[in-house]
Amino acid sequence: MKAKNCLIFGGSGQIGRHLIRKLTKNNYRVTVITRNIHQKGYIIKTQSNAGYVDIIESNIFDEKKIRKCFENADICINLVGILFEKKRGNSFKNIHTLFPSLLAKLCSEYKLKQFIHLSALGINTATDSQYAKSKLEGEKNILKNFPLATILRPSIVYSVDDNFTTNFLTLLNRLPIFPLYYSGSTKFMPIHCSDLKDIIYYVIKNKIYSQIIECVGPEKISFKEILEKLLKSIDKKRILLPFPLLLAKLSAKFFELLPKPLLTQDQLRLLKYDNILSGKYKSNKDIGIPSIRFFDQEIKKYSYMWKEGGEYSTEKYDLNKNI
Repeated sequence: MKAKNCLIFGGSGQIGRHLIRKLTKNNYRVTVITRNIHQKGYIIKTQSNAGYVDIIESNIFDEKKIRKCFENADICINLVGILFEKKRGNSFKNIHTLFPSLLAKLCSEYKLKQFIHLSALGINTATDSQYAKSKLEGEKNILKNFPLATILRPSIVYSVDDNFTTNFLTLLNRLPIFPLYYSGSTKFMPIHCSDLKDIIYYVIKNKIYSQIIECVGPEKISFKEILEKLLKSIDKKRILLPFPLLLAKLSAKFFELLPKPLLTQDQLRLLKYDNILSGKYKSNKDIGIPSIRFFDQEIKKYSYMWKEGGEYSTEKYDLNKNI
C-alpha cells in the first residue's frame, strides 16, 4: 500500500513532535514546514527513521513556496497557534484567521483528502477575548473554503515540553505566594499531549470529515486544584492568594512588557470562562477515542525536576533500602 503524504505546519512544537513519531511509525510520509530549519530541523529529524520526514524552510505566508508542498500532499494538518501577540506580523488575526484560511483554500484547490485544524476549546463563549475571536473566525473561514475540514478544539494541552505546567512548576518552586485569578474557580479538562496525538491519528486513520470535535482529558479540574496538584507533586506548600480583578489587570499589563509574558490582559479575560465540554459538539469520547491519561499520574513523571534533589529526590530513590 502506498504511503500517504502528510503536510504539517507547526511540526516542531510539543504536539507536532508526538504526531510525527506516530505517523511515521505507521508508514505515513511527513513534510514539515518550518521558518527556521537551522533551529528546528535537528529536532524534527530525530522524530523518525531516515526517509520518512522532509523539512522545508519557509515563511508560512510565502504562498508561492508553500503552494508547491500541496502538489504531492494527501493530508494537511495545521498545528500553528500563538498564546500572545508579538511584533513582525505575529498577530492573532494573521496566525489564527488569515493563515488557516489560506491553507483551506489550497486544500480545496489541490483536492486534498483531509484538512485537520487545531483550534481551541471554549472560543464560542469567550466573546471579549481577541484570541478566541481570531480562532472562531479562522474556523468559519476554513469551513467556508474547505467544508470537509475537521476542526479539533482541545482544552489545555500539557506534557513535559509544554508552556503550561512547566512554567507554573517553576513559579511555584520559587514564589512563596501565588495569585489566584477569579479565585481559582475556572474549570479545565486538561488533555495530555499523547492523548491528543492519538486523537489526531484516529481522525486520519478513520477518515473523519467535516466535524468540530472537542478534545478533553478524563477529569474536570479547577485552576486552584491544578496548582494544588502541582504543589503536591513537588512537595511544596505555598499561599494561594485570591487576586482582586483590578490588581490582576495591572499585573497583566506589567507582564505584557516581558518578551514572554506570564499573563496578558487577553489571557486574563479568557480565565473568566470554564474550559470544558460545551455539549454542542461531539467529544473525542463520542467518536470512540476517550483520553486515558490522568493529570496527577502524568505530571509525576517529570515534576521531580522541580523537587529538591531533582531525579535523585528521596521519593524517587529510597536510599534506606540499601543500608
